[in-house]
Amino acid sequence: MLILYAIAALLLGGATLYFVKKSIEVRKFLAGAFFVSSGVLLYLSLAKVSVPILGTAMIQTPELAGTRSAIHFVFFLLCFYFGFLKKPTERPA
Repeated sequence: MLILYAIAALLLGGATLYFVKKSIEVRKFLAGAFFVSSGVLLYLSLAKVSVPILGTAMIQTPELAGTRSAIHFVFFLLCFYFGFLKKPTERPA
């Protein structure tokens, strides 16, 4: 089952990276999504809430939520910069 999860993550991750490279609008959307995700994960971490992972018997600990919050905030900063601040370069014809 773990192999299926890994294959699905690679396929979805590759498709996401393809669209992020091609479209500024996708980067803008991901900036907002990562901002909200980092805020929610930070709240869950500070409130010491353990979250069950759907379909498994595992839980996400508050420490893991804090780590994921920091990672998502870094992704937010990257997507925000490349989606809103950096101007696209002109490609030679």
